[in-house]
Amino acid sequence: MSPVVKIVQPSGILDGTKAGQFRQEISDLVKSNVDIVLIDFQDVTFMDSSGLGALVLALKTVRAAGGKLFVCSVNEQIKMLFELTSMDRVFEIFPTRADFEESVVSAS
Repeated sequence: MSPVVKIVQPSGILDGTKAGQFRQEISDLVKSNVDIVLIDFQDVTFMDSSGLGALVLALKTVRAAGGKLFVCSVNEQIKMLFELTSMDRVFEIFPTRADFEESVVSAS
């Protein structure tokens, strides 16, 4: 049986005002028994520490439910934020959604 994969695609600025909504979306996915969550940052222009905090919480929530969380399509600002906070070692980041599908989905 193939794993249940869901893609979350936030847009605009991921900050304190959107963090709650983002956490709720992840929470709802976990309740729906998702196995793999991909956060696609293609449409996110900027992320601050609140957004990063929400992302870390999302990772903990998904892992606690026995799932996996991946990230793809980060821009330079988000990549720099990940590197400065060493989150690039915590999250598995793919350059594009196609790279994720090739590595994770087809391997399952």
